[in-house]
Amino acid sequence: MKYIASVSFGKDSLAMLLKIIELKMPLDEVIFYNTGMEFDAVYQIRDEIKYHLNRKNILYTELSPKYPFIYTMFDKQVNHRDGTVSNGYSWCGGRCRWGTTEKNKTITKYLKEKYGDEYFEYVGIAYDEPKRISQDKHKIYPLYNLKLTEKDCLAYCYRLGYNWNEDGILLYSILDRVSCWCCANKNLKELRNYYKYLPKYWNKLKEFQNRTNRPFKNNKISIFELEERFKRESEDNEV
Repeated sequence: MKYIASVSFGKDSLAMLLKIIELKMPLDEVIFYNTGMEFDAVYQIRDEIKYHLNRKNILYTELSPKYPFIYTMFDKQVNHRDGTVSNGYSWCGGRCRWGTTEKNKTITKYLKEKYGDEYFEYVGIAYDEPKRISQDKHKIYPLYNLKLTEKDCLAYCYRLGYNWNEDGILLYSILDRVSCWCCANKNLKELRNYYKYLPKYWNKLKEFQNRTNRPFKNNKISIFELEERFKRESEDNEV
């Protein structure tokens, strides 16, 4: 049997990988599905981990979408069930998590084609996320088995020097999850912090909103409407 760790380089999957190495659990390969839409800080951590994996002679493999993320988002012809056709799926999030669907299919296809039925996949689901545990015989959940919560995972990563520093901002100090920066599942607190602390990404969100008619938040509120709201809040706080 081969043991493969599926890692996004967020706090939970990184903590999982570091624990696997610390505890000398069997590990043959680490795979990362690169959407091309991750925070710069995630790529920085990826590069550091790749260096350590290479020194330990652990295989690192990077997977990617069939088509560039932005092409699928805005340009790919999409045939809908109601017979209509659109250019792209628009924002990924909510009921339309097309990016997540492709990620899971791509990883599963890769593992089955390479290893057949002879593999176990380590998955970074924390102890306080039991509803995400599946009965898939190929999946192993080290964090859950070690009873490590999301808070534990973040503290462990911080202790080992991984802090997701983005232009002087520690991402986990202002965001609940460090997933794709354009994920439409970001909550209002996170979006407010994008506006206040991450202008580079906020401006990219505005560029994307200009390319789609679908509002970003809950299919109801556009990025531009959110910006007006955050501006008003800032002005009110200054009074």
